[in-house]
Amino acid sequence: MAQFRLQGSKVLAVDMTGDAVKAKNGAMVAYDGRMTFKKMTGGGDGLRGMVTRRLTGEQMEVMEVKGHGTCYFADRASEINLVQLHGEKLYVEASNLLCTDAALRTGTTFTGLRGASQGNGLFTTTVEGSGQAAIVSDGPAVVLRVTKQYPLQVDPGAYVAHTGDLKQHFQSGVNFRTFIGEGSGESFQIRFEGEGLVYVQPSERNTVGGEL
Repeated sequence: MAQFRLQGSKVLAVDMTGDAVKAKNGAMVAYDGRMTFKKMTGGGDGLRGMVTRRLTGEQMEVMEVKGHGTCYFADRASEINLVQLHGEKLYVEASNLLCTDAALRTGTTFTGLRGASQGNGLFTTTVEGSGQAAIVSDGPAVVLRVTKQYPLQVDPGAYVAHTGDLKQHFQSGVNFRTFIGEGSGESFQIRFEGEGLVYVQPSERNTVGGEL
C-alpha cells in the first residue's frame, strides 16, 4: 500500500512500490522514479459515477498515479490533513479531497442542505474503506470531536469534512455573527449530533446564505 507523509504542511509525499493512488487532477507538483498518470472518468467511479456527479453537481476531476518512487502533490498552497480510515466513511467536499489510496471507494451521497455550503447542491463526496486519504483546507484544519452529550454547531463556510456516526441538521436564521449583531440577510449553520469527528478550516468560503 502507498505510504502518505507530509513534507511541511502544504506538500503531500506518497511513496509507491508499484502501488496506485487517486489524486485531484493537476495536483502533482513533482515526482522521482517511474510513474504513470491516467485521467479517470467520473471521479474514478466509471460511467455510473460520471452520470451521478453530473446529476448532483458534485464535480471531481481525478487522475490515477501508479509506479515506483515518490510523487508529490499540492493544491494552491493549501494546508494538507491526513485521514486514516479503518473501514469507515469519510464525507468531504469534492474541492477539499486531494488524494486517496486507490483501494478506497469514492462516491456521492445525499446530505441534505449541508451540501449547499459551496453552492454546489445537496450532495457531497464519500470515501470509504481502509487506507489513507489527504484532504486540504484553507489554513490549518481543526479536528473537533462530537459526542452524544456535546453536539457541534458549524458555519457551513468553514466545514471541510467529517467521519463517524453523525446526523446533520441544516438550520436557518442564526449563525455566529448573528449573536453579536453583525449578521445580514438569511444565515445558516450545521448542527452535528452523534459520535464522530468534524474537520473545520479557519477560513470561510462563500455560501448560498450570503456572508456567514
